[in-house]
Amino acid sequence: MVQKKRRMMPTREELRIWRNYIETAETLRTLLEGRLQSESALSSADYRVLLALSEADRRTLRSSELAQLIGWQRSRLSHHLGRMEKRGLVRRAPCPDDVHGIDVRLTDSGAESFRRGSLPHLRDVRELFVDALSPEQLAQVDEFTEALRRHLDPEP
Repeated sequence: MVQKKRRMMPTREELRIWRNYIETAETLRTLLEGRLQSESALSSADYRVLLALSEADRRTLRSSELAQLIGWQRSRLSHHLGRMEKRGLVRRAPCPDDVHGIDVRLTDSGAESFRRGSLPHLRDVRELFVDALSPEQLAQVDEFTEALRRHLDPEP
């Protein structure tokens, strides 16, 4: 049985699809980030941290867990948390059960900022993303992203 040799480089059509995807995703991200910043004074990075903390038990996560959850290196998270802490959005404290660990807690002010920012942000997600696609296309996007996630991270 002769095995078909796999191309090493993408075809022109594959590259066209790739660029179209990347450029469209970047345009969407830029529009959403700009609107989030202007409507709530939260950056998209702030929003990711606040979202993770708002969904956590007692609105608190270990900094190492938070970094892993949002896909950041711990040094990046540490610097960003310092800026958020100065604005009163989060509070860091030593872990009671680990001398080396740091707990990150969503403050009441941070929860309120997240709540105020979420309403217009979710409307923008609907306007710019959901409304552009049919229910069938949304299902295809879901299948597409799940396939990419499985390919990029085969470990569940």
